[in-house]
Amino acid sequence: MPNYRAPLQDMQFVITELAGLEGLAALPGYEEVTPDLVGAVLEEAAKLAGDVLAPLNQSGDEQGTALTKDGVVAADGFAAAYRRLTAGATEALKAHGSDELKSRFLPKLVSGEWAGTMNLTEPQAGSDLSAVRTRAVPEAEHYRLFGQKIFITWGDHDMAENVVHLVLARLPDAPEGTRGISLFLVPKFLVGADGAPAERNDVECASIEHKLGIHASPTCVMSFGEKEGAIGYLVGRENEGLPHMFTMMNEARQKVGLQGLGIAERAYQAARDYAKERIQGRSAGQRSGDRVTIIHHPDVRRMLLTMKSQIEAMRAFGYVLAADADFARKHPDPDERDRHRKRVDLLTPVLKGWCTELGVDIASVGVQVHGGMGFIEETGAAQYLRDARIAPIYEGTTGIQAGDLVGRKLGIDNGSAMAELIDEMRAVGDRLGGSDNADLPAIRESLTGGIDALREATEWVLQTIRRDPNAALAASVNYLMLTGYVCGGWQMARAALAARARLGPGADDGFCRTKIATARFYAEQILPKASALLPIVRSGASTAFALDEEQF
Repeated sequence: MPNYRAPLQDMQFVITELAGLEGLAALPGYEEVTPDLVGAVLEEAAKLAGDVLAPLNQSGDEQGTALTKDGVVAADGFAAAYRRLTAGATEALKAHGSDELKSRFLPKLVSGEWAGTMNLTEPQAGSDLSAVRTRAVPEAEHYRLFGQKIFITWGDHDMAENVVHLVLARLPDAPEGTRGISLFLVPKFLVGADGAPAERNDVECASIEHKLGIHASPTCVMSFGEKEGAIGYLVGRENEGLPHMFTMMNEARQKVGLQGLGIAERAYQAARDYAKERIQGRSAGQRSGDRVTIIHHPDVRRMLLTMKSQIEAMRAFGYVLAADADFARKHPDPDERDRHRKRVDLLTPVLKGWCTELGVDIASVGVQVHGGMGFIEETGAAQYLRDARIAPIYEGTTGIQAGDLVGRKLGIDNGSAMAELIDEMRAVGDRLGGSDNADLPAIRESLTGGIDALREATEWVLQTIRRDPNAALAASVNYLMLTGYVCGGWQMARAALAARARLGPGADDGFCRTKIATARFYAEQILPKASALLPIVRSGASTAFALDEEQF
């Protein structure tokens, strides 16, 4: 079994040196945040991942979930594992729910006693939420909902005593399109005066999807109002459900990006451990003597460093953006809050899209490291790849993230947030020069090339989106990936500088030198992809509209 505790040192390094733990601890309400507390939290998270969740991974995949007359039954062991977690769909309710709704539902959602879901899309709508048809009919102090939702992750299960659904629906007099969507809270069980679940609401799982991966996670078709109508409660204001839901959606997209990171780390650890154990062939140029483990072979080293360096870049990017979100919420200076909010708005689609796409790529490389055994289910490498494949799709596909980046986030301020980011990256590059360490100038050279590519690509997008939206949108995924590679290079350069500053008496020289070497590998072997993507972005996928529909 892979060692899930292994990345703890890197996590603490990133939080302390890159995400700015000292600055976070100065925020209101964060005064008790110390390196020791961070270490303790990470330690407990490692125990949960390694001792509770990891053993369920393969068995859950093999067993899957079942739909019974009483609802969805989770795979063996998942209910006990769930009781160790404290998560729920709380952000939209916290931000927009009435005091009465929050007092009734939030405490048990936050504690994890009750679970929460998001119910957005429908069979005929897909990602086009303007086509939502679920109806909400006013009735006294509540509403009756009628309709069907699809692709609802953990839409029903037996691990919590109640499941609280946040549902997009239309009122009878609602305008067409997204402006006519409202948000409703619909519990699986209605809540009595004592706060405990009471009678069953008119909502049920109609079926479970049969999927490529994540077999232990039920993806449900949810039916509302097959009888008298599902009782629901308005969250926020009428016809403003979509912006209310996006309070939760934006955070969910950041979390999905980190899922890409998580499964990439999992695949890497399995590949690394296999490479250290699998004996095959001799070292390059050696014709006799003992055979060696495959980690001695140059191409296996290349694959493992490709995985490791990108994972560390993803982790740094994700944690730093999470810190930006904290500063955006809690910083006492309103100008600083606004600056960090703009950074989070700009980079959330990049984090979600880039990290999930890399999660698939890295899981695929993990299969390759295993060779033929990687294609065999027993090793687990194939499951990581199957499970990773959903992440670039849900909570908005990579194309949707890229369209949001290019069509909305980049141009909302005419590129000023991106220009500020590029300036910040250049300042890091300037700090890499003049060092007696040969690694840092090499990192600087590659980072400078990546930053130049990002600047030129951004200028092209800003100019093109106004005169030829199709061209800009056809190039948007490549632009998103280019941005991701440069953001990763920026953070790896910062990590190299921090590791270089740590070198000395009493320091963990082994960790610091490894960090610097990994940052240089990223700079030389991964970051050049940004420059390679520049001409592709500039082409605007010019031939994408060269064919008539019938020619495809």
